[in-house]
Amino acid sequence: MARSVVLLRGINVGRAKRIAMGPLREALTERGHRGVATHLQSGNVLLDTDLDDAALAADVHACVRERFGHEVDVVVRSAAELAAVVAAGPVALPPGVELDPKRYLVTFLPAVPDPTAVAAVPEPGPDDGAWALVGRDLHLWLPDGVLDTPVGGWRWDRLLGSPGTGRNWTTVERVAALAGDR
Repeated sequence: MARSVVLLRGINVGRAKRIAMGPLREALTERGHRGVATHLQSGNVLLDTDLDDAALAADVHACVRERFGHEVDVVVRSAAELAAVVAAGPVALPPGVELDPKRYLVTFLPAVPDPTAVAAVPEPGPDDGAWALVGRDLHLWLPDGVLDTPVGGWRWDRLLGSPGTGRNWTTVERVAALAGDR
């Protein structure tokens, strides 16, 4: 069995798609996953499974739909992949800028975006924030926060042709640590 990190998009944000983590852990355990744990209420799930990433994403998607009645995008990373993101550090942080982990976001995509779509993404202005794509991970530096930094408001799912799910740097580090604590 391999340790996997399952990231659910858009649950428990405002009043939409409410899912308590206890029942989610129970439902995933009932489906045969082991060592199921969650971090925060935002859909960060750690579990051990024999399924590959695609099958695990489909299984968790089906579980959430059947048990909770929500359609959610599901992104999977191995514990090693998440550890590699942390080891690489905040790659979109401009030189000389001190990291504020709450203003640095990693959006995890289910697949590597089409290079043509990536090439069409505009360059941000000097005060608009910064972005960098590393494989399936979109890094965003949002110096004025998600809502007030222009790059934060870009429709990344449309620009890249793929929905992803974002986590701030503090959460990325914590979930990676939890995944590695096995």
